[in-house]
Amino acid sequence: MLINATLILVALLALSVPVAGALGMLALSMSGLYSIMPLSLALGEVAWANSVEFVLVAVPMFILLGEVLLRAGIADKMYNAMVQWLSWLPGGLMHANVGACAMFAATSGSSVATAATVGTVAIPQIEKRGYNAPLFLGTIAAGGTLGILIPPSINIIIYGMLTNTSVPQLYLAGFIPGFGLAILFSILVVTACLIRPHWGGHKVETSWRSRAAVIPDLGPPLLIFLVVVGSIYAGLATPTEAASVGVVAAFLLAAWNRRFNWTMIQEVAQGTMQSTAMVMAIIVAAIFLNFILAAVGLTQALAAFIEQLGWTPFQMMIAIIVFYAILGCFMETLSMMITTTPLIAPIVFQLGYDPVWYGIVLTILMELALITPPVGLNLYIVQGVRRTGSLTEVIQGALPFVLSMFTLIALLIAFPDIALWLPRQFYAGN
Repeated sequence: MLINATLILVALLALSVPVAGALGMLALSMSGLYSIMPLSLALGEVAWANSVEFVLVAVPMFILLGEVLLRAGIADKMYNAMVQWLSWLPGGLMHANVGACAMFAATSGSSVATAATVGTVAIPQIEKRGYNAPLFLGTIAAGGTLGILIPPSINIIIYGMLTNTSVPQLYLAGFIPGFGLAILFSILVVTACLIRPHWGGHKVETSWRSRAAVIPDLGPPLLIFLVVVGSIYAGLATPTEAASVGVVAAFLLAAWNRRFNWTMIQEVAQGTMQSTAMVMAIIVAAIFLNFILAAVGLTQALAAFIEQLGWTPFQMMIAIIVFYAILGCFMETLSMMITTTPLIAPIVFQLGYDPVWYGIVLTILMELALITPPVGLNLYIVQGVRRTGSLTEVIQGALPFVLSMFTLIALLIAFPDIALWLPRQFYAGN
């Protein structure tokens, strides 16, 4: 049954059927093949029951927030500030790429918005300062993935909804791994540029006076971060309400930077509606597919099969990591998370792993999928912003950062408190 489902899905995706359509067609196919009940009649109720989840309102709000920030005029100033503070390291502006991605990730919750925004500002510097193009582009593609790990994150919200796990705890758990991964990215750049110094481009001249002068430029993204995440942990807002407050703050920043006009509003509305329609279609289709798979007994059969293997929890976790690493090469991250989480997460929890900890590990595996060909979305985003050269250069530059992600996963397995320490401290009295 599982093999048939996989073959049908791969065939549909190979035929360029949109992801949401492929998931819906697979659900109907599985219902017709393995059930005598008219399960397709449940589509309307399943779609409605899950679409009205209050936590899902945060998804379009964070998409809207990212669209506003993309056009609010804060990216150029933020990037320049990172250049002044980080360009002394071997690799120069490549550390500014990672730092700017980490900071923008802490406001937008979207990897695509992060990679597109920082890439637009940074890519012209490749020829201007003589950087190694593949590695420079790789820092943007890999740095952009931080958008779904560093809070706030759309993917973490969806994982919390699918597994009934606390989103505030997941956000807390993402802080140390998120910024830790940014540090691992920079360590890789330093190592590469110490081995090949000419990859690091021409040095940027700066001074402490210049660094002090750009500190106010870091204020807008920090303000958005404090408004969104701070309001959650101050008990003033739910994640959904915090996203709405963040949108208001982003519009005020756009007005402050004189970017708030009718054209901007039209572009923001169009981008938000397109992205939201795509995301919600995938969510509804994947949830219906999960309902069908549970109804025909695939979930129970998979759990029984795994139990018969007799593997240790550690062996099972390694198998899951390998499974996602391979699947991520061929499937879009959001649909992959929504489709597989209801099947695999219960098995992981039965093995004794913490739901919050697993949410962070799963998110890192989703990041991995964003930069692994042939379907790595951030690779195409960066190449689309670049508009010259070949996609192969972006792929070559991004692949070394896969090692950083696997390193972080290994550290999380060896030291789970990297993710769990902050939630335990904050919720110790609860």
